[in-house]
Amino acid sequence: MYRTRQSHRPGAASLSRRAFVLGSTAVAVAGCQTGTIETVAVSTPAPTEESYRVMYGPLPNERFPLPAVDISKFEPQFLRREVSNPTGERPGTIVVDTTNKFLYLTLPKGRAMRYGVGLGRAGFGWDGEAVIRLKREWPTWTPPPEMIDRDPDLEQYRDGMPPGPRNPLGARALYLFQGGQDTLYRLHGTAEAYSIGRNVSSGCVRLLNHDIIDLYSRTPMNTRVVVRPAAIY
Repeated sequence: MYRTRQSHRPGAASLSRRAFVLGSTAVAVAGCQTGTIETVAVSTPAPTEESYRVMYGPLPNERFPLPAVDISKFEPQFLRREVSNPTGERPGTIVVDTTNKFLYLTLPKGRAMRYGVGLGRAGFGWDGEAVIRLKREWPTWTPPPEMIDRDPDLEQYRDGMPPGPRNPLGARALYLFQGGQDTLYRLHGTAEAYSIGRNVSSGCVRLLNHDIIDLYSRTPMNTRVVVRPAAIY
């Protein structure tokens, strides 16, 4: 249920030049009960450029070794970091802010781990509540029939595309279910760093492979997921 279209985008400015943005920008996002998430100041120091280069460095011990992420390919606010929890949700909840392209994993003591995400193009989005009922490392990708109908070149993958660096689900996938039924929406990895912070997929929520590996390790089965609709201004 996932597909992307390549598009050209100039590289983002250097991380060091934007360190102030990471350290001081607060986020206003779509809310669940009041309609907005209150602006919350970030109290922890901004991670350094060097710490991010370590965080997104090579992962040679993966089943399919991952190279370092080129963090110049997207805006620095989408780098993983711990922040004050702006969602109002209890610890252990995943919240996808589709307005600002962030995913929050809520933590104890009013904190949250924040990740940048890429989302679905117009007409492919989804919002609502779900739970994680399946987790897969280096998953197989099986395009749904309607996607094959739109793109006959995918017929070769009707029975599944094997795991690997070219697989659209990347290094990890978390499968969203509602009422015991698979929604066909996933939280999954991608090697396409340019797509973070953009609407490019066929509806799933994509994170950098390094970030989905981190999120996967923190996320137990039956974790509640809230995908909030984009705010309309």
